[in-house]
Amino acid sequence: MKATSLDDIIAAISTPAGNGGIGIVRVSGNGCIDLANELFTGADLTKKESHTISFGYIKNPANNNVVDEVLVSIMRAPKTYTRDDVVEINCHGGTQACQKVLEVCVNAGARLAEQGEFTKRAFLNGRIDLTQAEAVIDIINAKTDLGRQSAVNQLEGSITKTVRDLRDTLLTAIATIEASIDYPEHDIEEETYDILRARATEILEKTQKLIDSADKGKIIREGISTVILGKPNVGKSSLLNYLLDEERAIVTDIPGTTRDTVEEFINIGGVPVKIVDTAGIRETHDTVEKIGVEKSKEYANKADLILMMADTSRSITDEDRQILDIIRNKKAIVILNKIDLPKEIDINEICDIVSKENIISVSAKDGTGMEELTKRLKEMFFGGEIELNNDILISNVRHQNSLFAAKNSLIKAIETINMCMPVDFVSMDLTEAYNHFGEITGDSVDDELLDRIFSQFCLGK
Repeated sequence: MKATSLDDIIAAISTPAGNGGIGIVRVSGNGCIDLANELFTGADLTKKESHTISFGYIKNPANNNVVDEVLVSIMRAPKTYTRDDVVEINCHGGTQACQKVLEVCVNAGARLAEQGEFTKRAFLNGRIDLTQAEAVIDIINAKTDLGRQSAVNQLEGSITKTVRDLRDTLLTAIATIEASIDYPEHDIEEETYDILRARATEILEKTQKLIDSADKGKIIREGISTVILGKPNVGKSSLLNYLLDEERAIVTDIPGTTRDTVEEFINIGGVPVKIVDTAGIRETHDTVEKIGVEKSKEYANKADLILMMADTSRSITDEDRQILDIIRNKKAIVILNKIDLPKEIDINEICDIVSKENIISVSAKDGTGMEELTKRLKEMFFGGEIELNNDILISNVRHQNSLFAAKNSLIKAIETINMCMPVDFVSMDLTEAYNHFGEITGDSVDDELLDRIFSQFCLGK
């Protein structure tokens, strides 16, 4: 994001591209109401009260031609998204109407907003902190209702309050150190060490609790990276098609039909799953298929979960054993498919690699056993049913990294206390932790990081 002025009037289309019932052009900044009034016929917008809507037309001042019939919403600072004046021009949907309204706004003195600039202004103007700003994009990108709920909790300030409480406790500890330095005539050093140790330990425990929530939070935000592995013709593509409820992957009786990976995002019982159907693993002389097999192995090495499929109507083969060796010591579920056919498989070899609770019999053709698969997924990654309640989940890698940095600073502070080193050394470690917590909320953050965060947003948000 380029360096921009908060005094600029910014404008962008806030609705997705394409045909639709309504398209919205958002304009924000000091003077945006006067600018909109120059383009609008139907009412004097400068005299309208905040949060009112007026019907009329947007005209092109260059030739006085009507651009579109619109509804114009007026929202006056500070009770707006950006805390600046905001005008939203509700046009007819479609690319042409919105683009033309945006064009006349820019010609009248606005400039095109950068990605995420409306939300960045909300942050810079103090309406939201950085965690809440990031929650906005998480809501937009949520893959499941659980992901949306987690992002809404963050938008409401759940992480903000927790982190700022930790910072306040740290600030009190740092003030205790300053008092002992300012009043050296009072022999309170031993008492000071006890107070600091207790406070630093308390903050460290709370920090660790937040870090421990990161795995669950990451899954809710990004999904479980899952790979379906198996030899050819065991039903991998049929499983994917059943889970998607559509014919996404080609299914035939010909071995090696799937030669490349097929990736989809699906919702399995509230669990977001990024699932990859891979080429069947077998020895082959076909150059293209061989590349697909190698890609299958690469995906397996990086996956959070492997779903190995085996054909229950056939005995274990060397190809199955090769896949079992791949999933050894990995998080995996073995799916025994085709239970509608006579059983030939002996699962003793499989039980040597994975536990019995991670062996599930299904029919990918009619969905038998899928409920058990969903239940096992929840147990493996969430310990059972998934409920957020009032839990605070760290789902953002940036937040997690700052928490790790704060944790390390707190550990150093406790070590310094235990060695009875001068309290100003302790103060340095605690201040370092204080700043790392501030990185999460945006209380201590540089412009480069802000630009990187808001560049992930869409235009108009």
